[in-house]
Amino acid sequence: MGDIAPLVRRPVEALANETYREIGIRSFGKGIFHKPPTTGLEIGSKRVFAIEPGDLLFNIVFAWEGAVAVAADTERGMIGSHRFLTCVVDRQRADAKFLSYWFQRGEGRSALQQASPGGAGRNRTLGVEKLAELAIPLPPVDEQRRIVARIETLAAKVKEARGLRANASAQIEALQSASQARAFAVPRGEKVGDYVRFQTGYAFRSEWFVPCGIRLARNVNVAHGKLEWSDTQYVPDSFRQEFSRFDLKSGDLLVSLDRPVISTGVKVARVREQDLPSLLLQRVARAIFVSDELDPDYFFIWLRSPAFTSAIDPGRSNGVPHISHKDIEAIPFSAPTRKEQRRIVAELDALQTKIDSVKRLQTATSAGIDALMPAILDKAFKGEL
Repeated sequence: MGDIAPLVRRPVEALANETYREIGIRSFGKGIFHKPPTTGLEIGSKRVFAIEPGDLLFNIVFAWEGAVAVAADTERGMIGSHRFLTCVVDRQRADAKFLSYWFQRGEGRSALQQASPGGAGRNRTLGVEKLAELAIPLPPVDEQRRIVARIETLAAKVKEARGLRANASAQIEALQSASQARAFAVPRGEKVGDYVRFQTGYAFRSEWFVPCGIRLARNVNVAHGKLEWSDTQYVPDSFRQEFSRFDLKSGDLLVSLDRPVISTGVKVARVREQDLPSLLLQRVARAIFVSDELDPDYFFIWLRSPAFTSAIDPGRSNGVPHISHKDIEAIPFSAPTRKEQRRIVAELDALQTKIDSVKRLQTATSAGIDALMPAILDKAFKGEL
């Protein structure tokens, strides 16, 4: 490496009133990213170096897991900290992209791992001298460029496939949202509280928690459609009788009042037999049906739909998005006949079954797509492309 791509440093003296853009490099060959603009004043005394198009770049902390890339024209004028090595390739002898791909898999990745002594967690620092000493098996430069062109042709097809999959996922989500939006009746002056009231949980004190006993259904346990118990707190078994008003029942519908909507969806759950026994904790609300006109299955689907999420405004309370049970009860809401509710539930359940099936196929397809680039690189450096 020291012969064909020596380390070249271009120190930059950051001026306090000037703006700069730093680069970062993702692991596993996922390329360069640009950090938000920063000023020389913010950079302070940190050592930074200029990046030029064509530089072969290494993140010295994560090079061992493929944090290697080639700077493009989009990186012209940007900077990197001392953690990023800039190697300038002798173009008469080597192709920078060929070297970058070689270091991301197989023999090249192993060489970087050996040149990166172990450290805390994933931090394994690439030695500058060890990098310079690495031996690279190079075919003629024209053959290197042919291999790179072939890799990038196939990589473009992989990117296209990934884009098609993402587009299909977006269409599925749009179909589901549109179907739910059409399914629910336009309110006729009634509100949720005419059909359902909400009970909030008890403020069990943390000093009461014990290693095992009765589980507490907290907002962290309210997932999408069900309770999730990977993070569980318990109170003594005797509390079940003392706090029987908060004892959950199979079929109960729960809404998280803190962060009710997160990036993956609304936090509404239905209690199952395997969730019992458990007690309701504060900041979680249980639906109490006060009208026989509302089917619980219909209301559960409504709670998980855009009709509900678009009607609430969590805002921020002490920095935490929050709604109250009174907010939910005040939402305009009307229920069609029980027969119509059952028809809507059956229709949306059938649609959900199909969507779940498609999502399972997409997950399998995604795994296959993710495996393509490693397979392409393996073949490339075995002389099979």
